[in-house]
Amino acid sequence: MKVYFTEQTNFYGNSKPSELLKEYGSPLYVYNESILRQRCREMAGLVSYPNYKSNYSIKANSNMELLKIVREEGLHADAMSPGEIHLLLAAGFRPDEILFVANNVSAEEMQYAIDKGVLVSCDSLSQLRLYGRLDPGGRVAVRFNPGVGAGHHAKVITGGKETKFGINPESIDEVKATLKEYRLRLAGINQHIGSLFMDPSSYLQAARTLLNIAANFEDIEFIDMGGGFGIPYRKQEGQQRLDLVEAGRGLSQLMEDWTANYGKRVRLKIEPGRYIVAECGVLLGTVHAVKQNSGKTFIGTDIGLNVLLRPAMYDSHHDIEFYRNDAILKSDKVHTATVVGNICESGDILAKSRELPEAAEGDIIGIMDAGAYGYSMSSNYNNRLRPAEVLIDLDGNPRLIRRRDTLEDLMRGFL
Repeated sequence: MKVYFTEQTNFYGNSKPSELLKEYGSPLYVYNESILRQRCREMAGLVSYPNYKSNYSIKANSNMELLKIVREEGLHADAMSPGEIHLLLAAGFRPDEILFVANNVSAEEMQYAIDKGVLVSCDSLSQLRLYGRLDPGGRVAVRFNPGVGAGHHAKVITGGKETKFGINPESIDEVKATLKEYRLRLAGINQHIGSLFMDPSSYLQAARTLLNIAANFEDIEFIDMGGGFGIPYRKQEGQQRLDLVEAGRGLSQLMEDWTANYGKRVRLKIEPGRYIVAECGVLLGTVHAVKQNSGKTFIGTDIGLNVLLRPAMYDSHHDIEFYRNDAILKSDKVHTATVVGNICESGDILAKSRELPEAAEGDIIGIMDAGAYGYSMSSNYNNRLRPAEVLIDLDGNPRLIRRRDTLEDLMRGFL
């Protein structure tokens, strides 16, 4: 039997999809606070190892109100740009609760983090030398490439031989020499193998490698194992969740064994982004056309790749629900159809040749698990307006947390 996520979770609370679109416009990102808090707590309680902290990687979703909730749940944060640091500070995170995971940044961007008191992680020897010139005698972190990669698509694998990220373990001596040259204190080391793994084995393998690397450095404060924790995007097909118990048990045991030899309970960090926010978000839109081209059925919607880029960029799968009169279409009458958006690109496809209920013009479409890398990757391509964002609070009531773009916003940057 198919699982209908919004029905199973009472996702929309006291509202109906049609009411939300009427009030806030179509398309519309809708977030569920209860689900967000639950995912935060699962990551916060992942391990039994006592000196532990989960960092939220805000590139997945940087809405200010969601950041405030994440901080309330006790998580720290990772930033990838000065803009993300700025938002985190505005949301109430302290500088010592933020790690700037820098990648090929300018001296100005690195100096911004230094001036704000935010720890910087350098992922190349040249960036480490740049940091040394900017802040000699300072405190810094280093990102290593564990030689292991994982992810649902080549473009999201961030470890291994084919990625731009991290310093190879063979360069440990050069790292040490650079630290010594600029009198830098190594606060910690970090890694990231990729995004959306559903089997913890590769993650644990990379963790072992990073611990072996860490053993080469004295008196470090933390080891950051990275993120990439996956969620089941194919719930309607019965896909099972990532086994967090196995992942947590494995990490805890690795840390207990390693720290016993190291002689210090170094802080363990992880940096999930997707796992925290993906399932708390549903993207609502409207069906505006159903057509036949050469015997193929196309369902045309107002959800273009400017609103949700993941399917076009990564061939990503998202479960889909259709609503008619606010009831989920569950009819046994299905057909093979391709769901597309309203952007002038042949690749503007949400779902290709999928078995779906026979939707009609005026039906509402819901794209499941859209909370991660949805709005954060949206744009004004084709001069389309970015949608509003709404939060369903713990009482089940909707609250606008970002307004919809206006035509005036398209003119705002021009002189």
